[in-house]
Amino acid sequence: MSFIFRIGEEEPEGIQRKNHGVIKMQKTTKPATIVDAEGLILGRMATYIAKRLLNGEEIVIVNAEKAIFSGKKSSKLGDAKEFLGVGAPMRGPFHYRRPDRIVKKSIRGMLPYKRPKGKQAIKRLRVYLGIPSDLRDQKVETLLNAQAKKLKCPYLTVGEFATEIGWNPGA
Repeated sequence: MSFIFRIGEEEPEGIQRKNHGVIKMQKTTKPATIVDAEGLILGRMATYIAKRLLNGEEIVIVNAEKAIFSGKKSSKLGDAKEFLGVGAPMRGPFHYRRPDRIVKKSIRGMLPYKRPKGKQAIKRLRVYLGIPSDLRDQKVETLLNAQAKKLKCPYLTVGEFATEIGWNPGA
């Protein structure tokens, strides 16, 4: 039952307002999972990490330049050089040459990054070259299903690939 009151009038005494309290959710900050990308196949690592990001986990990837592409170096570089010719420098599409950006973009490709849940998932991902000093003494895990030990074909690391397409590690 609702009543309309004029400005300046008081509520009748028999009416009591209901208290619709808002229950606030407590934010729990879980420590971020640190994944070492050294010796992991990039595509397999990206699928596992994308799924974990969509489940709400915060993930930090270290040693991004040591992740692995499987396949012949010449074919991978040929495809990349052909793709780098597409677009304009100011308008895009933008082609990243740094290994951490390459890894992050490959994970982004496995997320619905244009939708809100995908945007939130990307914000929970951090990728680093090497191991930052503040993460050195923390527990680092690896993904057993993405190990490159089983590979019998030729492969190259993301760092090697990045230097071939124009990344300058010294700068």
